[in-house]
Amino acid sequence: MSYTFLQNYWWFIVSLLGAILVFLLFVQGANSVARSLGYTEEGRRIVYNSTGRKWEFTFTTLVTFGGAFFASFPLFYSTSFGGAYWLWMIILFTFVLQAVSYEFQNKIGNILGPKTFQFFLTLNGIVGPLLLGGAVATFFEGSNFIIAKDNMVDAAAITPIISRWANASHGLDALLNPWVLVFGFAVVFLARVLGILYIINNVDDENIRSRASVRLIGAAVPFVVLFVAYLVHLLVKEGYAINASGLVYMEPYKYLHNMIEMWGLLVLLLSGVIMVLFGIIYTIISKRFIAGIWQAGLGTIFTVLALLLLAGWNNTAYYPSTADLQSSLTLANSCSSEFTLRTMFYVSLLVPFVLAYIFYAWRAIDKKKITKEEIASDDHAY
Repeated sequence: MSYTFLQNYWWFIVSLLGAILVFLLFVQGANSVARSLGYTEEGRRIVYNSTGRKWEFTFTTLVTFGGAFFASFPLFYSTSFGGAYWLWMIILFTFVLQAVSYEFQNKIGNILGPKTFQFFLTLNGIVGPLLLGGAVATFFEGSNFIIAKDNMVDAAAITPIISRWANASHGLDALLNPWVLVFGFAVVFLARVLGILYIINNVDDENIRSRASVRLIGAAVPFVVLFVAYLVHLLVKEGYAINASGLVYMEPYKYLHNMIEMWGLLVLLLSGVIMVLFGIIYTIISKRFIAGIWQAGLGTIFTVLALLLLAGWNNTAYYPSTADLQSSLTLANSCSSEFTLRTMFYVSLLVPFVLAYIFYAWRAIDKKKITKEEIASDDHAY
């Protein structure tokens, strides 16, 4: 295992975690449309109890995603999580609101009322996917930061800070880029699509399922339009390439070249898109089909994984700097030591066992579909 192999391997692991995280945003997506799906107070409670059994998976994956970045590419962690902290703090704050809202919305002594906490769940369902999608878009559109590694050996430096944001917005400036917003809202509507498909599969209530089929069309159309628009933009835009000496330069059609040269990612991307469309369309045309979440969910993982690998593999700067081109982060200049990556490689061999446990726990939780009667008789229901 060469150092280069380990760098690419850990970018794959981080990308896979990011792809799984986007799939698990179905929790946020379902919460963002819970009021229209449930329609009545009883119906909304069914929806919230359905997503409430899965929110820990999303939050844990988000934390694991950040932890994997910290261990394998620490310079990205310090630059993005440390520099763009307003963006990440808002994301984390809405996820904390989500956890609190599930627990307290129907508890005795809730002076704010259930609707206040249900509003917080809706807020997390919109803001969380929007900002996470925007953060992913910066892998292609760039962020406003500067890297100064010389500070580590500068005796005159008061504090050896090697990365800093180039303005006072600390990450929120990314939302001024219209293409970041396009991708962010594409993720919002994708989360809604997945959330609706999940509710159709997980809730045994004919009224909720019938409304969900209609809402699915309303979420799928803007998602497809926004995603296709961004994909076309991505394939025709200039990308951040790396030459043999490690210098970053702008290359026309870089991401299109990546897709052609790494044709396996093209196959993965197309397969993912087809699976997502199949899950949506077949659910709409067939009232008996309720398993669309699995086709669309796996397709989402394939699609996001392919996009993230396009951003980092094949001599591409995965976190470009719009303030200073040579400050852009690459797999080579931002990773941990070879010893650290090699040690973590052996630890990562335990990942299949973790995934197997998640699969087992998921099936145990979903062994029985959620019904009105179950919610009414469950003392621990949200």
